[in-house]
Amino acid sequence: MTTDGSIATPATDASEATAPALATAPASVTAPAPATAPASATVPAPATAPASVTAPAPATAPAPASAPATAQAPATAPAAPDPAGVAPLLAGLDERLPGLLSLYEDLHAHPELSFQEFRTAGVAAERLRAQGWEVTEGVGGTGVVGVLANGPGPVVLLRADMDALPVREETGLPYASTATGTDPDGNEVPVMHACGHDMHVTCLLGATDLLAAHREAWSGTVVAVFQPAEEVGGAPAMIEDGFLDRFPRAGICLGQHVAPAPVGFIGTRPGPVMAASDSLRVTLFGRGGHGSSPETAVDPVVMAAAVVMRLQTVVSREIGAAQTAVVTVGSLHAGTKENIIPDTAELRINIRSTTPAVRDRLLTAVTRIVRAEAAASGAPKEPEIVPFNAFPVTVNDGPATALVQTALTEAFGEGRVFTLPQVITGSEDFGVFGTALGVPSVFWHFGGADPALYAGVAPDSLLENGLPDTVPANHSPHFAPVPGPTIPVGVTALLAAAAHWLRKETPGA
Repeated sequence: MTTDGSIATPATDASEATAPALATAPASVTAPAPATAPASATVPAPATAPASVTAPAPATAPAPASAPATAQAPATAPAAPDPAGVAPLLAGLDERLPGLLSLYEDLHAHPELSFQEFRTAGVAAERLRAQGWEVTEGVGGTGVVGVLANGPGPVVLLRADMDALPVREETGLPYASTATGTDPDGNEVPVMHACGHDMHVTCLLGATDLLAAHREAWSGTVVAVFQPAEEVGGAPAMIEDGFLDRFPRAGICLGQHVAPAPVGFIGTRPGPVMAASDSLRVTLFGRGGHGSSPETAVDPVVMAAAVVMRLQTVVSREIGAAQTAVVTVGSLHAGTKENIIPDTAELRINIRSTTPAVRDRLLTAVTRIVRAEAAASGAPKEPEIVPFNAFPVTVNDGPATALVQTALTEAFGEGRVFTLPQVITGSEDFGVFGTALGVPSVFWHFGGADPALYAGVAPDSLLENGLPDTVPANHSPHFAPVPGPTIPVGVTALLAAAAHWLRKETPGA
C-alpha cells in the first residue's frame, strides 16, 4: 500500500472462522451418546502454576446459564471396536474432565488480546512441563512450543491458538469475562473469548496430557504449538522466529476449530477449506468546518457513507453468483462532535475470497470505488488505502484429509463426521505452518453448540439453509460452547487424527 491509494501485497496473516453447514447428517440432531473409555492410567497431576500465573482450582464446571443440564453431560469417545487405535490414548480422559472443565472456565474468564497472551502462555507452558514435555516459550512473541520425543516414527504437529477478541461478553455465564485490554491503537477495550480459542487450548492440553501418560501406546514425536495472535497473523510471526530450525520438522500438521454446529459433529473437506482474507484501512480526506455551514467544507462523513453503500454492489454486481466473495465494512470512525464537520473519516474493510482471480477483482473494485467516491465528493487529496492482516486460502491436503476423516469416523461413528459442501468464508492462518514446512496439513471444525438449540430442526434444513440464526456464532458476544460435552470431543478428535501417524507397530504384524 501507499499513500496514493494503491494496494501493496501484505506479508502477514489474520483470520476468523464461521460455522460450516452440514453436508451429511443423521436422521436427527442429538448429542453423541457417552461411550465407555478404557481403564484409566495413573498420571502425574497438572503442575501448580507459578506465582505470576493463577492456576484454576480443580472443580466441576457449573452449567452455562443458557444451557440445560443434559447438554453438559460428558460425552467421551470412542466406542469399541477401535480401528482408529485411539482407545489406549483415551484411558483416563473421564478422570481428567473436571480439571479440564476448570481450566476452560479459567481461560474463558481471563482472555487476552493478540500478542498479549502472557498469562495463557504461562498456563500452557507450566502444564506441558508438568506432563514431561520439553517447552520453549516466547516463540513469535508469546507462543509456546512443546516437544515430546517418544521413539522412532513421524513428527506430528498439533496446534491451538490462544488469543481473544475486543468484544464485551454478554453470555451471562458465571465465568464470563469482565476483562479489558489495550488494543493496538491504545484504546481500552473489553476482551472476550468470542471465537473459542480457550476451548482450543483446553483440548490440546488434554491431548498432550494423555500423550505423555500413554507413551507405550504410540511412537514418534509430537510438536504441540500454542500459537499467539491468530486473529492478526501469529503463525507467520512464529515462522519468522526460527520455528523451522528450532523444532523437529513435522511431516503432518493438524488443527481444529470449535464451531456453533451441534456438539458431537465434525466437518472438514479436502482442498480449499477456508477463505482468504484481506483487510484494508481506508482514510478519506475532507475539509473540516462548522456543522451549520457544510457548503464551506468537504464532508468526509457523507463521502464515507457513499463508499459504504457503493461497496455493497461489488459482490452483487461484479462477482458471479456461483463464486464465493464477501466485502464487509466493519468499522467507520469520523468526527468528535455533532456540529463539527471533521477533516477525515476512516473505514476498515474486510474482503473474503477463495480464488486468486476473485481476490484480484474484489481488491480492484474496492480501490476503484473508494477513489471514485472521493473524487465525486471533491476531496482535497487522494484517499489512503493501507492493507493489513492478509492471508491466503487455507488448503487441506487431499490424501491426508481422507485419512483424518476415516480416523475421526472410526472414533466417533458413522453420521458424525461430514464433508463440508463448500469453502467456509471464515479464515485461518493455521495453513502457514504446513506451507512453510512443505508438508500436508488438515484442519477441521467440531461442533460446540448445545443440541437443545437445534430441537425440532431437521437435518435436511441444516443442509439447505445452514445454521439457525438463533444460534450465536463465532465473534458474537453470546458465543459460548457447552464445555462439558465439547471438551472430550475436541481432545478425542486431536488424538484420533494424530494416532494414524503415531501408531506403534505390532511385532509380527
